[in-house]
Amino acid sequence: MNSHYKDHPDVCPLCNNIIADYLDIYKEDDDKLEGEDVIRQRPQDINRIMALINREFSNYYRELERYGAQRGVTRNIFRNVVTYVLREESKYTGNIQQKTTSIFNAYRRDNRMIFATLRGYGVQSFRIAQIIRDIIRFTLENIRERPTSPWSEWEDLGGILTSAPAVSSWQANRLDVFVRGQDNALWHKWWDGSRWSEWESLGGILTSAPGAVSWGPNRIDVFVRGQDNALWHKWWTGSRWSEWESLGGILTSAPTAASWGPNRIDVFGRGQDNALWHKWWDGSRWSEWESLGGILTSAPAAVSWGPNRIDVFGRGQNNSLWHKWWTGSRWSDWEDLGGGTITSGPGAASTAPNRLEVFARGGNNQLLFRTWNGTRWSGWQSLGGGLASEPAAVSWGGNRLDVFARGQNNRLWHIWRS
Repeated sequence: MNSHYKDHPDVCPLCNNIIADYLDIYKEDDDKLEGEDVIRQRPQDINRIMALINREFSNYYRELERYGAQRGVTRNIFRNVVTYVLREESKYTGNIQQKTTSIFNAYRRDNRMIFATLRGYGVQSFRIAQIIRDIIRFTLENIRERPTSPWSEWEDLGGILTSAPAVSSWQANRLDVFVRGQDNALWHKWWDGSRWSEWESLGGILTSAPGAVSWGPNRIDVFVRGQDNALWHKWWTGSRWSEWESLGGILTSAPTAASWGPNRIDVFGRGQDNALWHKWWDGSRWSEWESLGGILTSAPAAVSWGPNRIDVFGRGQNNSLWHKWWTGSRWSDWEDLGGGTITSGPGAASTAPNRLEVFARGGNNQLLFRTWNGTRWSGWQSLGGGLASEPAAVSWGGNRLDVFARGQNNRLWHIWRS
């Protein structure tokens, strides 16, 4: 038996010993394959993916520890799963979800001892399956190491925030950021292409973070939840700020907004039933509210990458990223994008047609980032930082991305990619 387990007895030493011996046998079989071409670079891949898993699935380690599975045992189980996926994934075809299902079924058939031992700790079968599936899917998403994007360092833009920020852009090299201040009013700060302005108050009494969008040059629309939990709206006409107007509804989250054309606005929020609700401006009037279903545990994020296209994201009950989109004629079903746990609502931006960039806070309060390149989703990557809110993101041209969040000092923090 591995000396680690001798030196660190657990509340269930029999289970630990059984699984340790089983994994040692598995490792011996794996070592025999080291000379084959398919495994030649595998140890480096295993270590790289395990480092990501240790960071992104720290909640799984804690959860299994509560059942009595010490961290070393869980880590070796996850390593066993990663090794299996890397060795077997080339045998399967299909998208990530299909390959995850196929490999999970094969893994469960070939590694019954893992499942039996975890059940011995008292972990329910459905939960074991969910955890193993998440590790398989995450491994598939991170098999190929991706180049690091040229991101800036984080910068502190000051202020005292009591909410997450919102950001919009109405032309190249222009940014407008909005937050709730200590007085619960809406505050505004902007980048004019050469410097940041001071903060200005735009009034109101907010009970959520704001949402902001621009549908044309020198136009900004800002949305918030008011004291009555209804949606409130204020806009920049190009020369002045309007008064606040109520758009009704009952929200249980901050709103978000997107625009796919001039004088078109789509606003989303979580309703009293925790579903996604939608209201839109068609250029002449506001629609009624409509329910788009789902069960959200965060505020949503919305973005448009082209005419009559909208993508909406939210955190689901399983704390992973969920996605729904408008195709131009209908709404899709919700899809679980998996890949790990997020601890905040998402932020979303688009740098080009059929390109999506999604951000969220991870379990260690760092900024996580993943992309849709037109054919598939990447895995989560970390951009560091210490976030105390969900992020907000926007692109004002080319490959440019600007991301904002409230820092742990309650000030506005900013990171960007040129």
